[in-house]
Order: sequence, then C-alpha cells, then structure tokens
Amino acid sequence: MLYHLLAPLSDQFILFNLFRYITFRAAGSMTTAIIVAFALGPMVIRWLRRLRVGQVVRAEGPATHLGKAGTPTMGGVLILLSTTTAVLLWAELTNVYTLVALGVLLVMGGIGFLDDYLKVVRRRTEGLVGRYKLIGQGVVGLIVGSVLLFGDVSPVPATWTSVPFLADYHLEIIRPLFIPWVMLVLAGSSNAVNLTDGLDGLAAGLASIAAATFAIFAYLIGRVDTSTYLGLFYLPGSGELAVVSVALAGATLGFLWYNAHPAELFMGDTGSLAIGGAIGAIAILLKAEFLLVIVGGVFVLEALSVMIQVGWFKYTAKRYGRGLRVFRMAPLHHHFEKGGWAESKVIIRFWILGILCALVAFSTLKIR
Repeated sequence: MLYHLLAPLSDQFILFNLFRYITFRAAGSMTTAIIVAFALGPMVIRWLRRLRVGQVVRAEGPATHLGKAGTPTMGGVLILLSTTTAVLLWAELTNVYTLVALGVLLVMGGIGFLDDYLKVVRRRTEGLVGRYKLIGQGVVGLIVGSVLLFGDVSPVPATWTSVPFLADYHLEIIRPLFIPWVMLVLAGSSNAVNLTDGLDGLAAGLASIAAATFAIFAYLIGRVDTSTYLGLFYLPGSGELAVVSVALAGATLGFLWYNAHPAELFMGDTGSLAIGGAIGAIAILLKAEFLLVIVGGVFVLEALSVMIQVGWFKYTAKRYGRGLRVFRMAPLHHHFEKGGWAESKVIIRFWILGILCALVAFSTLKIR
C-alpha cells in the first residue's frame, strides 16, 4: 500500500524515493510484523482464554508436557495478522509473487484454523480428517501450479528448477508432472513444519531462520546483476518475495516472544500449516525447491523421523507380529526429550542446526 501511495510522489518529495527500494521496504515490513505481533499478542491470548481454546497434550508424550495442557493454542492467528498487515503495508500488491505467497499463507492458515477449531472447540480429537486436510493442501498446490504453468509469471520456463551447487545445470520437470510436483512440495513443507511444532518456540525459531534465508535469496534472484554474477535464475519481480519473507520472519519472531519456553501461547495448526505452506510457496516461486530441503533441513529430519517410525512399526508388526520402534518417540525432538535432554536444550540445539542449514544454503551461492 505504501509503495503504491508514496513511491509515485518521489518526484515531488525525494524522501519518498526510499519506497522504491526493496531493502527499505523489507526493513519496514519486518519491523511492522514484529511490532504488530508484540501489540496484539496479549489481546490474542486473552481472547483465546475466554474461548477456552486450550492445548491438548498427548498422554504418551514426555511427562514434562502434562503441565502445558490448557495453554491457549490457535496462536497462529497472531502470525497471520502480523504477516498480512506488514505485507499489505510494504509490498507491491500488484506483483504476482506477492499475491501467490500471501494467498498460500492465508489459505493454508485457514485449513489449519479449521483443524484447530474441530480439535479444541468442537472437541473432536482427530481434528480435521487427514485426507480432507491433504485434499485442501492439494487444491492449493493445484491452483499455484496452474498459475505458474499457464500464467506468464517469469521469462524462465515454469517447469525449470535450479540445482544447488550447480550453476550451469537445471532440472526440467516433465510438464504433466509439474502440478503434482507443486502439490507435493507445498503439502510436504506445510506438514513438515506442522510435525516440528511440538516444543515451545521450536517451529517458530526455525521458521524465522528459514524465512530470513529465503528473503536474501529472493533479493538476489530478483536483481539482474547479482543473479547473473552468482549463476542464478533471474526472475524479474521476485525481489518482492524478500518483503513477504521478512514479514513472515518478523511475525514468527514476534510470536516467539509469547511462545518461548515456558510458552504462553501455541501456534497450533493455524500457524504451522500456514508457515510451512508459505515457505514452500516461496521456494517454488524462486525455483528453489531443492534448496528448500537444505534451508529446512531440520523440518525434513523431523518429517523423516515420523515416516521412518511409522513405516518400520507397521512393517515389523506385519512381519514379526509386534511393532518395533526406531526412535524412542517421533517426531525427532521427542526422541531426545525421552533420552533425557531438557526441552530448552533440544530447542536451542535444533535452532543451531537450523542456522547451520542456512549457512550451507548460502554456501551454494559460491560453490557452483
């Protein structure tokens, strides 16, 4: 909004020329998201407490989690409000990259909100049935894939995607498989963040790291000089994703103020599905789906731990008549808790791993 209102006035007031710069608007976007989260946090917590929207704790989980029962959840509403406010104020709202990323954030958040509502308000333990959740995520992927495949979004073919560490090569996805590919990436990303959201501040901290990392990549890919120099795809207009990404990073940092251990507020599926979907959409728009695996390395490990645990348990139950486990408990963060690590230690160590993943991602800019 500010870009559209003030940038055209730069000829009369030179100060307004600042609004033409992505770096300036990105700084404003992140600051706005943090301030909005700080300001609205107490109100959101009081509102959820009045609604008696409390966390339900798994009986088989770590004993230290029993005290968290009843803590307000669905706090992802705060992340959605903060991110959306910042994007509407600072981003270019006619930019297709902005619209797609923001749209995915809100729709995925809506799916998560429905899931949370059924679980904690309607007291349906399973929440939104898994297949319906996947159908919703699939529809979002179908729309995004169709926009990219049939719309004139960028000069680079929609089916191309970059390969980390290789400047002169790219992967071309078979055209009929492109939309299923987008659906898979979006569903995988949103569900991976959802599985990671099990400890105070864990998912929020990792999400802020991942979003900030993609903000830098978006800025570089959106500039012809830096993208050419670094051997990246040049995607005109994609620099606006830097404004969206830092808004998401700021919103998750602001949310972390209330979600830090011991948490006063949980994001619930409202936040985790929205964050994962938005980060996945940004990676797809930047043609950096494989980079997403590196940047979100901890999310990937968390998701893999669940897949391995479930798969091995079912296989051994069928083969030997008794299900066996690979981990003490899945997702992976609970495995370490069951092994005696304090919750705060697991969180901080996983954040450190998230920072290392981001550094590895940045190394792909020069090791090419």
